[in-house]
Amino acid sequence: MEISRTKIDGCFAMVPKVFHDERGHFFESFNQRTFNQETGLDINFVQDNQSFSQKGVLRGLHYQKGSSAQAKLVRVLEGEVLDVVVDIRPGSDTYGAVFSILLSAKNNKQLFVPRGCAHGFVTLSDRASFFYKCDNYYDPKAETGILYNDERFGIDWMLPEESLIISEKDRVLPKFTDLVNH
Repeated sequence: MEISRTKIDGCFAMVPKVFHDERGHFFESFNQRTFNQETGLDINFVQDNQSFSQKGVLRGLHYQKGSSAQAKLVRVLEGEVLDVVVDIRPGSDTYGAVFSILLSAKNNKQLFVPRGCAHGFVTLSDRASFFYKCDNYYDPKAETGILYNDERFGIDWMLPEESLIISEKDRVLPKFTDLVNH
């Protein structure tokens, strides 16, 4: 597994070594020992989640607050998404930075999203199955986010705005400046 740093502190892109033969392919999608050695982190994942989305579905930018904050290891099992991380950790050297990466069933890339970062993705293929491991349990009272099209970040979601399918809950998330001013 090749693990590399991204431009967000504590956020890592991961590419597994894939073994192909006439039967298909095999790869190790996660190894705790390798992850800990390569990242210097000691993460204990406690919950796995999976979603299915059609083309244009945008989920995000989400995070959980306080003691319910979650680090995530995300990947795509079917299709392709643009995955986006925004560092919203006050005091972080990369505070306000945005990182995006294409994750797909073809490239098998994964992304580790550290606690305190907002996260979202948009489905670029006709359909996508998205899978992620979390290091903390879901807490609906701690759930929040940032508006997906906040001008401060200028995120290019790679699809026309009018083709995006966004939940009402995500359409009314606060802008980043509203978060830091409260």
